[in-house]
Amino acid sequence: MKIVLNIIGVLCLLPGIIFFLQGINILPGSFMTGQTQWAINGGILIIVGAGLLWFANRRKA
Repeated sequence: MKIVLNIIGVLCLLPGIIFFLQGINILPGSFMTGQTQWAINGGILIIVGAGLLWFANRRKA
């Protein structure tokens, strides 16, 4: 289960970073460049991915 959550977390985190950077106009070259909605979507994906990675890798008490 830990491996699956890590993979899903990374698969959310990487596109989230790309969407966010394109949305804030740092990474040009697509229809998402400069669109605020893609920055918001990317931010949400970053939070979800980071949360999954945190949840999968926290220490058991």
